[in-house]
Amino acid sequence: MAKEFSVPPVVFPNAGGNPSVPVQRRAPTGVPAFQPPRPANPGPNPSLPFMSFDIGSASASSSFSAPVFGGSSYSGGGAGAFEDEPPLLEELGINTRQIWRKTRSILNPIRVNANLHEDADLSGPFLFLMAFGLFQLLAGKLHFGIILGWVTVAAFFLYTVFNMLAGRNGNLDLYRCVSLVGYCMLPIVIFSAVALFVPQGGVVIFVMGAVFVIWSTRICTRLLVELASCGDEHRGLIAYACFLIYTLFSLLVIF
Repeated sequence: MAKEFSVPPVVFPNAGGNPSVPVQRRAPTGVPAFQPPRPANPGPNPSLPFMSFDIGSASASSSFSAPVFGGSSYSGGGAGAFEDEPPLLEELGINTRQIWRKTRSILNPIRVNANLHEDADLSGPFLFLMAFGLFQLLAGKLHFGIILGWVTVAAFFLYTVFNMLAGRNGNLDLYRCVSLVGYCMLPIVIFSAVALFVPQGGVVIFVMGAVFVIWSTRICTRLLVELASCGDEHRGLIAYACFLIYTLFSLLVIF
């Protein structure tokens, strides 16, 4: 048998605050119970500033322009801008054309153009020294550190000897001296490449070494005399210092 429960009626106080008068509230049919009143003017409400907006102004403000970089509007000429940029080697201070011209002038021991070597650089000498070390490595000799160290000491030695001979009028700087000594290493580099195909310890390799040493000595002496002042009268002593330097490097190839 089902048990019945008695539910007491719900009593709400009226507007006058008298709880003794029961008021029964029923929601009207067809109308939502909690429906906020609609304002007469559907315009923006000043009491709710965060909800007031204008669709026309929002659409007008949504228009945007192209980004501006460097004070000028972007145009589709990106490829043309990259073409105007200088090559990366020139930005690094490496002039390949100038290096090739200096190399060709050294390959001709009879006529050396000293004007090409007025602008000293270390890019060409570094390439020649790395090539020299690579040919020595192919011969089974690891001499990269020795080559770089000896070139530095040899350039400082030649710089000191030349300025002592020229006195106060000498204008040979150390940077140009290193550049000249490095460029004149090209015959020794060729000698190290040819020595890979010549039997070691024979008379042929000694004769070849003497020829390439004289070649380097002649070029280096002529460039020093023509590019630096007060060197013409001490040509023999300068040639002797250059001969000692390149003989030392030829011994690395022979032995």
